Amino acid sequence: MLKLLGARQLGGRDTSQVLRVLETDPVAACMVAARVQQSGLDPRVLQGEMWSRGGPAESLCFAGANLIPLLGDVDDLRAFADRASRFPRMCSSLVGRAELTLPLWDVLESEWGSAREIRSEQPLLALDVRPKVRPDPHVRQVRMGEIDMYLPAAIAMFIEEVGIDPQASDGGRSYRRRVANLISSGRAWARFEDGQVVYKAEVGSMSAAVGQIQGVWVDPARRGEGLGAAGTAAVAQAVMARGRVASLYVNSYNERARRAYARVGFSQVATFATVLLD
Repeated sequence: MLKLLGARQLGGRDTSQVLRVLETDPVAACMVAARVQQSGLDPRVLQGEMWSRGGPAESLCFAGANLIPLLGDVDDLRAFADRASRFPRMCSSLVGRAELTLPLWDVLESEWGSAREIRSEQPLLALDVRPKVRPDPHVRQVRMGEIDMYLPAAIAMFIEEVGIDPQASDGGRSYRRRVANLISSGRAWARFEDGQVVYKAEVGSMSAAVGQIQGVWVDPARRGEGLGAAGTAAVAQAVMARGRVASLYVNSYNERARRAYARVGFSQVATFATVLLD
């Protein structure tokens, strides 16, 4: 049986079956589904590989800048860990459903060493009805000419959320390109006041069914005013206007953010976990 051979890399002929599997879990699989729908399974275009042990309907894992287990049992996760540990580590994190991500990390930790941080409980939220709070009418898509105003807020969010400075490795050139790509594709949103960003968020992944919101940030001096809830309601409404479910995931300990998202009307559909690596 194929399963005895361990995890293998999938190819173009597997694309339709992979997409059918991803469609069965659209919110949790959004990050990967968006890539496969756009790029297929060519690793050069996908910027990663799709692995399976026994076929996509039985097990599935994406390996790129993030290692994302999508489907499988304990033996499948061991096979993914074995394949990942055979080569120099390329990913900076593991992320996905907690019931898959944490057992996968349990196997990999002995090979890769301790994680920088493990966020074991991150509610995955979704919204497909009108927000319960009034969307902020001042939150809009960021224009390319505004990148220099937007970038400091994006950097501040990244440092606060991830714990490292995205400018550290190359002076910020790669991070600026990443932000510029989000702006140029119409997926960066903000409220500007006097040339400063007081609220920001991005739609990090947009599949055919789901838009995943990320990088939500409010100027620390303006927190407690409701900007987070109203701003996120505006972004979620824009996602839903394009026929998608709005989604995001949040750290369980971030009580302020969780209350804000609950006020908007988001409900929990699963639990994610993230393992941050050095």
